[in-house]
Amino acid sequence: MESQYLKRCLGSCLKKGLAEVVEHRPADPIEYLAHWIYNYRRILDEEKKRMLERTELEQEREAALVELEMLRKMKEEELMIQQKLEEQFQAQLEQEREELELQNEDNEMLLQQKDQEENEKTIAELTDRPGAPNLTRVEELDEDGQFESVTDLTAESEQESSQLI
Repeated sequence: MESQYLKRCLGSCLKKGLAEVVEHRPADPIEYLAHWIYNYRRILDEEKKRMLERTELEQEREAALVELEMLRKMKEEELMIQQKLEEQFQAQLEQEREELELQNEDNEMLLQQKDQEENEKTIAELTDRPGAPNLTRVEELDEDGQFESVTDLTAESEQESSQLI
C-alpha cells in the first residue's frame, strides 16, 4: 500500500531526481535532491499555470470568434434592414409621386371643365354679373341716322332659328 502511494505521488519525481543526483554526484546529495525536488515542483506549478492560461486564452479566442461572427451577422441584418427601409421609402415616394400625378391630372381635368363651362356660357349669363355692362340693349344708328334700339339680341337670334326650322 505504501509503495503504491509513493509510486503514485513521488514515482516520476524521485526517479528523475535520483537520476540527477547520480549524474552530478554532488557533495551533499540530500540537499541537492531537496533543491531539485523544490525546483521540480516550481516548474510543475508554472507549467500548470501556463496550461490554465493557454486554456483561458483559447476560450477567450473562441468567445472572440463567436462575437465576431455575431457582429458579422448583425451587420448583415442591419444592411438588410437598411435595404428594406430604403425600398419601403422608395415605394412610398413612388406612391406619393403617383398620387400627386393623379391629383394634378384631376386638377387639370377640373380646370379644363371649368374653362369649357365658361366658354359655353352665353352672353346673357356673362352680362348678368354685377358691374358688367348691359349688353341686352344695344342702340344702333340706322341709315337715316336715327337711333334704333335693339333689345335682347338673343331673343332675335332664337326667333330667326325657329323660323328656319
